[in-house]
Amino acid sequence: MHLNHATCVALAGKGVLLRGFSGAGKSDLALRLIDGGAKLVADDQVLCDAEAGAVFASAPPAIAGLIEVRGLGLMRLEYVQRAEVALVVDLVAPERIKRLPLAAVCEIEGIELPLIELSPFEASAPAKLSLACQALARGAALGEDMALFPPQPA
Repeated sequence: MHLNHATCVALAGKGVLLRGFSGAGKSDLALRLIDGGAKLVADDQVLCDAEAGAVFASAPPAIAGLIEVRGLGLMRLEYVQRAEVALVVDLVAPERIKRLPLAAVCEIEGIELPLIELSPFEASAPAKLSLACQALARGAALGEDMALFPPQPA
């Protein structure tokens, strides 16, 4: 089991691990995702463990259900006890983001997971994460080849 300085939300039932330095926007982006229907898994510290070829995220017991909201303090929210991590997001400055990135992965607990970079304070960040999760759910590889997959009917 590994402790990560990150925040995790469950979006459409799958875990999205938001990584970044203190003040990078992990909790802020998580709040906007939660406002759009995601569920909190853990804020600021995320326990990750491997099981049956997958990575699962959970909160350390002392902070389960808590999220730090700048200007308000610690707030208690409904949370999911455990979620399978489907996507890792590194939060970076807007100028670091490539327009057409190649597919990337990172390794957690010996398991490779899809990795993207986003600027957390962009208004479109929650929508971009939703699109990435939808693409992964239909089997698309994240990266410049995503446009090759035909659009799915609504």
